[in-house]
Amino acid sequence: MRCPFCGNPDSQVKDSRPNEEGSAIRRRRACLSCGQRFTTVERVQLRDLIVVKANGRRAPFEREKLARSIRIALRKRPLPETRIEQIVSGLVRQLEASGETEVPSSRIGKLAMEVLKEVDTVGYVRFASVYRDFTEAKDFSEILTSMDVSDADNQEKD
Repeated sequence: MRCPFCGNPDSQVKDSRPNEEGSAIRRRRACLSCGQRFTTVERVQLRDLIVVKANGRRAPFEREKLARSIRIALRKRPLPETRIEQIVSGLVRQLEASGETEVPSSRIGKLAMEVLKEVDTVGYVRFASVYRDFTEAKDFSEILTSMDVSDADNQEKD
């Protein structure tokens, strides 16, 4: 692992621990050249995913990009960081388990919206406003109305 301070390619692992849900390993390392300490996180990656954008362009899937957009949607909401990390990990596992190597960006957005709708409705509306590119106030009204209709349908089934 390359040292982030001096760029030396050699480091020594001082401590390894699984994270809370066991989906990653956190390692404390020390650079053999400059002696600085740093932390790395290792995750299991089932396959390399390619995101197919709306314009047809292809790009490697970036877990951090998905995590950042969900964190922005849930900013100042009462969800702990560990829960946000669980949401992102669940979405990534779902995408990797699908068996597809190329995933449309629209599918990623829809999956994220489904999870956010269950977890935090304010975060859901925030994410939807960016994902669906809301341009007018009526766009917010439409999504809120659709949420009210789906809530009423769910209550009738109970």
